[in-house]
Amino acid sequence: MATYNVNVARAQRLEALGERWEFQLDGEIFSLPTELPRNAVTKLADLDPSDLDGLLLVLLGDEQYQQIDAHALSVQDIQALLEAYGRDTGMALGESSASTGS
Repeated sequence: MATYNVNVARAQRLEALGERWEFQLDGEIFSLPTELPRNAVTKLADLDPSDLDGLLLVLLGDEQYQQIDAHALSVQDIQALLEAYGRDTGMALGESSASTGS
C-alpha cells in the first residue's frame, strides 16, 4: 500500500484552487485563504455565532479587516460572501467551527 503524502495532497489542492480566494468590494480587492490553519478553527469556535466582525477578523487578518470595516457591509452581504467562498473552496463555515465540505 502506498504512503499518503500530505505535502503532495496539499500541493494538488493549492494548485487547483490557488492560495487565496479573492473578492471585490467597492473597487477594492480582498482575499481569503483557500485553506485555513488549524489555529483558525479554534479562534472561530471561540466566537459567538453572531460575531460577524470576529469572523471577518479571523478570516481576513488585521490589515484587511481594517480596510473592509470602512465599507458598509450588511449581514446579507457577509452571508452571500461566505456562501460563495464555501462553494468555490469547499470550506464550510458553521456556527461554531470551520469544516471542509465533502
